[in-house]
Amino acid sequence: MPKNRAASTNKKQQKRGVDFKKIKRKIGRRLPPPKNTTNTEVKSKAIVLPEQSVASDKVGLAVSKKGLTLKELLQQTSHHNARVRKDALMGMRDLFLKYPEELRSHRYAVIEKLRERISDDDKMVRENLYLLLKSVVLPACKEDNQGPIISMMMVYIFNAMTHLAIDVRLMSFKFLDLIVQYYPASFYMHAEKILQNYEYILKSNQFYVQDKGKLRNVLAGLVCCLSLLPSDKKEVDTSEQDALREEVLHAFEPDKPTESVEFSIINKMLKELLPVLLNCFQDFTPSIQGTSQLDAQSFDCMHSILQSIGLAVRFFIYGIRKDKLESQRFDGRHEMSVWDNSISSILLKQLLRLFPLKSIRDLSEKDGDRYFVLNTLITEIYLCTSEWMTPSADLSFKYLAFVEYVLKISDAESGKSVGEKHLLLLIPFLPKLISAVAEDWKDRFLQAFTNTFLECSADSKIKLACLAVIEEMLLSKEDQWYFNSGSGSLDCQISWMRELPQLLIQLGDKHPTSSQAVLRLILRLGQYSSVNAFLASEYDRMQNSLKKFYSIHSEEGNTCLGPFVRLPRDCQELSVCCLYYFSHLELDLLRSLASCCLCHELDEFMLRRVIEVLHSSYCAGHIQISDHVSFLMTLICRFKPSPESISYPTKETDASICNHGTFKSMTSDISACLSRIGDKSLVFLIVERVILEQMTLKPSLHNACAMLRVLVVLDAKPTKLSEQSILCIGDYLAGYLIDVVHNILEDNDAAGFVEASSYYFVPCFFLFDSSHRLFELVLKTMASLIHELSTSVLSSEDDSALRLSSGIESIVGVLLLMHRDAKIGRLICSYKDDIALISQSIQSLLEPGADFNLTIEGKHRVQRAFGQLQTITRPLFQETQTT
Repeated sequence: MPKNRAASTNKKQQKRGVDFKKIKRKIGRRLPPPKNTTNTEVKSKAIVLPEQSVASDKVGLAVSKKGLTLKELLQQTSHHNARVRKDALMGMRDLFLKYPEELRSHRYAVIEKLRERISDDDKMVRENLYLLLKSVVLPACKEDNQGPIISMMMVYIFNAMTHLAIDVRLMSFKFLDLIVQYYPASFYMHAEKILQNYEYILKSNQFYVQDKGKLRNVLAGLVCCLSLLPSDKKEVDTSEQDALREEVLHAFEPDKPTESVEFSIINKMLKELLPVLLNCFQDFTPSIQGTSQLDAQSFDCMHSILQSIGLAVRFFIYGIRKDKLESQRFDGRHEMSVWDNSISSILLKQLLRLFPLKSIRDLSEKDGDRYFVLNTLITEIYLCTSEWMTPSADLSFKYLAFVEYVLKISDAESGKSVGEKHLLLLIPFLPKLISAVAEDWKDRFLQAFTNTFLECSADSKIKLACLAVIEEMLLSKEDQWYFNSGSGSLDCQISWMRELPQLLIQLGDKHPTSSQAVLRLILRLGQYSSVNAFLASEYDRMQNSLKKFYSIHSEEGNTCLGPFVRLPRDCQELSVCCLYYFSHLELDLLRSLASCCLCHELDEFMLRRVIEVLHSSYCAGHIQISDHVSFLMTLICRFKPSPESISYPTKETDASICNHGTFKSMTSDISACLSRIGDKSLVFLIVERVILEQMTLKPSLHNACAMLRVLVVLDAKPTKLSEQSILCIGDYLAGYLIDVVHNILEDNDAAGFVEASSYYFVPCFFLFDSSHRLFELVLKTMASLIHELSTSVLSSEDDSALRLSSGIESIVGVLLLMHRDAKIGRLICSYKDDIALISQSIQSLLEPGADFNLTIEGKHRVQRAFGQLQTITRPLFQETQTT
């Protein structure tokens, strides 16, 4: 019963109706919208209007890869989103590289907008701005007016230097370094404020240990600025990056500060900056005293600090010496006392006492090199200030021992490249250092320096630095210690001087800068040798080695030109000037010089310069008269003009292949030198003998003409020629004149005949005027030549008929040119019989019964020549008949 009652109750409950259905929802599921919700979604199709496209407005404009113009990119540099600003800077870089004219046209507007990003809060924006300025903008604006660009940039850089964010402040110095590199004048325009900001940032030493890389960038910029300050000696950079920076910076080389900043202001600011630098350096010393390792960032910071201190010290010393020159009441001891007791000097002494930072003998190679570099920079500061301060004897010994060590490890065998680089910092101090130390140190330094000079490569910077030191030690007028030294010092002197000619030959023509330095030193030694017997004797010994610099003559007779002819003109000029100071020029050296002068590679200026210097040397008694005349006549006889044709050169003639003008100028110079030697009779005898010997060798018409011109200059009226010389020259001159006319007739028309032949005929006319006997021999020789040509035709020799007609045409041409000259025309009247003999010989060839195998053209040429001859001989014969 109870069970049935319970079952009926459940059935009643299931049949009961439900008013509200409860829906169970799972957590996290979105509720469905109500059933009575109205759908407000609207759908439509896009309306395409091609004529109103944004891209159509940019047709013909320069746009970036993303299609943005320069105006849009400049606007985006001020966007609130840092990524948009960065992308705009990258887009501008691509745009300027593709369209450089955009930057040239809007450079001031671009810089005006970009400078706002110097203080940008985002690091990547600042880095991209730096890259854009460095790689594109500043190089393109380098040739523009610097003033507006500097003013526009410096205001925002100085604002960034006072920014609250330390990263922005540090980055501002990187921008400053960039501006100074491209516009060095910016430092002098704002020197006070720049140095002041460097002082402030270096005093904020909270980031020294945390971020040395940022400090390194700041210090590198400071070195860049201080390297622009004037000093007594130029700095030598030790890395490729520093060498490039020096090339950029020293494009602007101020000898003194500009008017925009006073010298005293820079001096004052540096004195305030120096203690900050010293304190900054001392902050690094505890970190290296406890360990032998020196990390790269700490080394770079310490290196830049020492460089900055060295540059500041050089500027201080420059100012003291500048005041010394300007003040007549300068008291050197007073100035040294003031310097020795100054705050800067006291602080520097604290720095110098830290030397050496570490002994490099027990360190690894990398750490040893780093400590070596730092010790070298401290030694450089010591050497700069040693004459103004009084260090202790123990401290001085440490520095002297280190300098000797540096000299020794710079040998080529040691392989210490870092030593070679930093030796350049110490070498310039050696002359004064050697003159101030004791005798035992002096000999040790001289021997070490000599080994360094001999061992280093010929084209290295160390070699150039050593040459400057040698010049100062040998030729210094202030210190004469060198010439009073012992035998060891004299051996070093001899080694230096004997190395110079060998060094020139090793350098060849590939290193003109080094060759110029060597030649300049040799020239100064020659100039100074006149007052020093030792230098004079060693200078003369250079000849045997120096002749190889000009040319080398083998035993087989071959000649090999040295580097002289291929070096630039300034090097050639120095080497030629060196010749004057040899007390006696040997014949071998003159022979080597002659080979260079006969080479077509030597230009006209240097050829004439060699002749001028050698003649001056002869006048000073350094060359024997026979050697001097032999040298000059060698040039006359062996110079080969090109081209060989003697035709009158036209305006279109290529000057690079025609050196007739050079040969003529050389001939005039040699003639002038020979005429000024003094004893003309003796010179004439020497020249006469040389010319007679050369004429037997049948020289070219160019050289023969030059020899005749020289002979005319030395001859007199009546002639000095002997009877034997007249016979020899008379026989040669007939053939010479005929050959001249023959060559000119082949290469010139009738209009240029007289002009082309006058140069070669004039010396002969002078000889005829001074010796009528010579003129008579020439006429008789030409008559006999016609007879010989006629005989050769009758004997049926090959080409004899052509040579006959051509020879007669040339002989008549010679007579026509003689007749045109006033003096020789009158002289012809005295030799009517010889002229008649020539005329009759030609006429006999044209007689009807004569058979000389002449062609129609040949007969026409002979007939024309005979007609021309009659025009000048008819008046002579008519005058004779009338008489």
